[in-house]
Amino acid sequence: MARDDNRGGNRRNQREETPEFADRLVAINRVSKTVKGGKRFGFAALVVVGDQKGRVGFGKGKAKEVPEAIRKATEQAKRQMIRVQLREGRTLHHDMEGRHGAGKVVMRTAPEGTGIIAGGPMRAVFEMLGIKDVVSKSIGSQNPYNMIRATMDGLRKESSPRSVAQRRGKKVADILPKREDHVESSAQVAEEA
Repeated sequence: MARDDNRGGNRRNQREETPEFADRLVAINRVSKTVKGGKRFGFAALVVVGDQKGRVGFGKGKAKEVPEAIRKATEQAKRQMIRVQLREGRTLHHDMEGRHGAGKVVMRTAPEGTGIIAGGPMRAVFEMLGIKDVVSKSIGSQNPYNMIRATMDGLRKESSPRSVAQRRGKKVADILPKREDHVESSAQVAEEA
């Protein structure tokens, strides 16, 4: 009998060590509905889910109990996942803006060792996505729903040099700026100044 308990415990530990997706609860609200006899209370949850390797999604769920609301939000987030191509598996390929309603976010690439510089809901998205270095700023709406939607809007615009080259029918080397040209132009700018 004790052996069976150990097996179940081992199986449970294995499941916890290698989950397919990680999730982060961003916000939970108590919501009410006014009915004839008074008010009925429920909960609304906002969850971000990701595999920390370039896929991320968010979802919202409402229910009478908190765990059920979180479960619904997590299920929706898994259905709405997007893939984002990362540079070196740690940062974005280029700077970008995202908008949703009154929410506006700015996301910029960052050198190695910068870390995630982002506030609240945006930080959850970047952590679940697997980004290690990014600088971002939320301008406008501080509503977590709008901030996450604006962040996802910006991430959808992300394109890697490989995808751009494929779309234009060129090689990646033709698209990326050459190192010598960049060094020469920097030297010319310094001389002119």
